[in-house]
Amino acid sequence: MKIGLSTYSLLPAIKAGEMSVLDVIQWIADNGGEHMEIVPYGFTLVDNPELADSVRERAKSVGIELSNYSMPANFVQGTEEAFEAEVARVKQHVDLVARLGMKHMRHDVTAFTIRPEQMTIGWFENSLPHIVQGSRLIADYAARYGITTTIENHGFSVQASDRVQRVLLAVDRPNFKTTLDVGNFMCVDESSIIGVKKNLPYASLIHFKDFYFRPYDQPPGGGDWFRTAHGNYLRGAIIGHGDIDIRRVVKLIKESGYNGYATIEFEGMEECRLGSKIGMDNLRRFWEEDKVRVTVL
Repeated sequence: MKIGLSTYSLLPAIKAGEMSVLDVIQWIADNGGEHMEIVPYGFTLVDNPELADSVRERAKSVGIELSNYSMPANFVQGTEEAFEAEVARVKQHVDLVARLGMKHMRHDVTAFTIRPEQMTIGWFENSLPHIVQGSRLIADYAARYGITTTIENHGFSVQASDRVQRVLLAVDRPNFKTTLDVGNFMCVDESSIIGVKKNLPYASLIHFKDFYFRPYDQPPGGGDWFRTAHGNYLRGAIIGHGDIDIRRVVKLIKESGYNGYATIEFEGMEECRLGSKIGMDNLRRFWEEDKVRVTVL
């Protein structure tokens, strides 16, 4: 398994002007990472071909693979014209992924911020034709470049494992899979262990994160807490510090035979470079610990 980092993990430093995306590449290389996922927040590449080329060349020069490109998208639009415009916009990002020399992309299928009524199974089923049509158009367009497109368990409407599978099976394209986030199932109050077990067979890339959890009737007080679909409390944590059974998740992933990219997404309150470094080190340690345990047994 190749351990790397999402640029999103260092977004506070990027937004503060302390790091550029090129600095992030160097930081990952200096701190033991093997690859970088591009999440274009705090910078853009689709309208900046010179920077995109610099990212590709800097990553190559320091031995960092560009593993995945993640972007927002929303195929549930009010008009056919708006739907077509959104598909055209996402296709521009597919072209960028190809320019970067990358072969893997994650796009959302609905807006991330949605009303409670849009989190329901009824709204999801009514929106499914648009989700499927948009995802097929992007997957077919990306196929000419040899790019795999993916849906992540992300964004409340399509976050539970069964809903992700519903989209995957309906889209029915060989290059359309899932970016499996081990923590995001908790946002819709699904066990990470169960969600990982169910969706591992469909995964082409894995996101690792950790959360602190507090039940709905035990408000934790100050801090960067947010509410789940059913009112429980979550806060980002350093991998291995939170309430997700990361060691068991690692064991499940190893037993599945997955040996691809593992991307750290740090969203905690700690300083972002510190949290990202500890997270990468912990994931590597958990992976090696499990290997030792298997050997001894």
